[in-house]
Amino acid sequence: MSMLLAGDIGGTKTILCLVSSQSPQSGENLPQQTTLYEKSYPSQKYDDLVPIVQQFLQEAKQEVKAEINIQKGCFGIAGPVVNNTSELTNLSWSLTGDRLAKELSLERVNLINDFAAIGYGILGLKKEDLHTLQDGESKTNTPIGVLGAGTGLGECFLTPLDDGNYSVFSSEGSHADFAPRNQLEFELLTYIKDKNNLPRVSIERVVSGMGISAIYQFLHHKYPEKESEELKQIYQAWESEQNIDLAAEVSKKALEGKDTLCQQAMEIFISAYGAEAGNLALKLLPYGGLYIAGGIAAKILPLMQKGTFMEAFKAKGRMSSLLSKMPVHIILNPKVGLIGAALRAAK
Repeated sequence: MSMLLAGDIGGTKTILCLVSSQSPQSGENLPQQTTLYEKSYPSQKYDDLVPIVQQFLQEAKQEVKAEINIQKGCFGIAGPVVNNTSELTNLSWSLTGDRLAKELSLERVNLINDFAAIGYGILGLKKEDLHTLQDGESKTNTPIGVLGAGTGLGECFLTPLDDGNYSVFSSEGSHADFAPRNQLEFELLTYIKDKNNLPRVSIERVVSGMGISAIYQFLHHKYPEKESEELKQIYQAWESEQNIDLAAEVSKKALEGKDTLCQQAMEIFISAYGAEAGNLALKLLPYGGLYIAGGIAAKILPLMQKGTFMEAFKAKGRMSSLLSKMPVHIILNPKVGLIGAALRAAK
């Protein structure tokens, strides 16, 4: 048995986890892992990751009641990682695996993109961690696709190895062009371009939390007569830069089924989400499964189940029959990235 350090590092919070890991049993590819201690810290209150880890280990010693001897660690980072180095997007942290290993007295520290961590985490999920939108026909030794809308949109993919394990690769597919499929989406594209003075619109500007806000903003201007008094006040507060999460408010009202404009906004969002999932599936042919991650899908599960997502996913003309055979799952476990970091550390 070995002890590993895993982390999910974001601009808002840093989640650290101490894990005991045992080598895979006969016939299995994944190690047996057990969480010994886990805690979340506000990232903005610290100048670097090292003091957070040092505080975590001091607290863990008191809780675990056993000697802590960690040799390896892995951190999923909300930002690009190149050569085991990352300049965090929403923090003034500059991290390198070698420096962290030296200052924390560890043998090795790996930094990976947060969505790559989700990719590894998929391999460690259980049946209860998933909601299946389409059973499909799962095939071994085939790729796995992952995308997830949260604050932004992330995408990655996994390819099988001869020994039964997988390699995980990050992707910047969310920055590909948003492709409208009907008149309303063409108008949405034009609205986003004009309002932000953009030469093009990426998928992420529509399929994300900021995308939900942009879609509602578009509908607010196009159909002012449909806007409820409550949402009008919320929108005005958001527009005046008060502490309002417009995307969360729109999602909440759509789930309640009491606000026409919010329901329409989420219908557009979910349809565009499904279409992009289908685009990714066409490029990868992920008969190992297509997984929907991110913070939004699980929170709006009743809306994702209504059929709009899968209709858009499969609406690919002559290729529709291929997509109808692919397993499609929504990830319900919010700690999938942490699970992935721990599994990557064990490697």
